[in-house]
Amino acid sequence: MQATADHALERAWEVLESVPDPEIPVVSIRELGILRDVRRADDGQIEVVITPTYSGCPAMSQIAEDVAHALDAAALAPYRIATTLTPAWTTDWITDEAREKLRAYGIAPPTGNCGSAPRSAEQPITFIAKPKPLPAPACPHCGSQHTERLAQFGSTACKALYRCIDCREPFDYFKPY
Repeated sequence: MQATADHALERAWEVLESVPDPEIPVVSIRELGILRDVRRADDGQIEVVITPTYSGCPAMSQIAEDVAHALDAAALAPYRIATTLTPAWTTDWITDEAREKLRAYGIAPPTGNCGSAPRSAEQPITFIAKPKPLPAPACPHCGSQHTERLAQFGSTACKALYRCIDCREPFDYFKPY
């Protein structure tokens, strides 16, 4: 019986690998770090754990629907979807592959490292003074470092709007946090 349960979990991970982020469809929810875990709950059901990129993320209901649709299509019921806010999501969870996909899509990926704890570790949130700002991101279109921020918020609250001074193209920058 355990082999079947393990196979179902492996299959669920495989199926959920292809669930795209509804706001940035070139990356999956796993690549962004939104998909936190797929495990067996105490009652034997598959439990999918997701974390929003920020607590007010309006895409979470769509993500949960997309997860449910993918699991239903793969005949992996019964399951439940749990949303957790701890530990808080961080841009450190974005995979290197996703960062390249973001760049190719025209979104500058976050620079630097937030120094967050590993995804499986829990730690309390500590508020400290903000460090010196990071340098402006490179343009995902031409690679120029000569960019400027136009607005703190871009197409979504987790992105800022920038413009390349050299090629004049606007682009979103996925803010690190």
